[in-house]
Amino acid sequence: MAGGNERSMKVLKEVWRRAENSLCADCGKPDPDWASSTLGVFICLSCSGIHRNIPSISKVKSLKMDHWDDAQVQFLAKHGNAVTKATYEAHIPIYYYQPTYNDCQVLREQWIRAKYERKEFTEPGKQQAYSDGVKEGILWKRGRDNGQFLPRKFLLSEREGCLKYFTKQD
Repeated sequence: MAGGNERSMKVLKEVWRRAENSLCADCGKPDPDWASSTLGVFICLSCSGIHRNIPSISKVKSLKMDHWDDAQVQFLAKHGNAVTKATYEAHIPIYYYQPTYNDCQVLREQWIRAKYERKEFTEPGKQQAYSDGVKEGILWKRGRDNGQFLPRKFLLSEREGCLKYFTKQD
């Protein structure tokens, strides 16, 4: 068993050293030392905390401290940041802001949830185009009292120069 584990750890280190995996898949922070064993991406500590909040989609483990079995290592080797981004970031609208590690937690969390939970960028046209100076849609706003994300209708108006969101549908 020890031989198999040593081989797995060697393969894991090789995959981890690939250039595509040298930055966090979600915020671009250098030298990520966590990974999602279900998505196949290498992520930083901060983004791993966000991934932990969506356990139905992402299971995270430390690359340094946790045990990785052969199947998990093979999954990471087959995927990695480039392959996974090709799926989950295939159709990001040109106007969509992609947060970096310098941005606040809320922006990074919404980015991660949009990518993996809501799969907003996997198909063309899933995001509506910003046209005629007005964009309507749904944004996910964290509730002040219970901390849960709730859908809120929003209206972005170029003419009025503002973003409005509504807590009630009417």
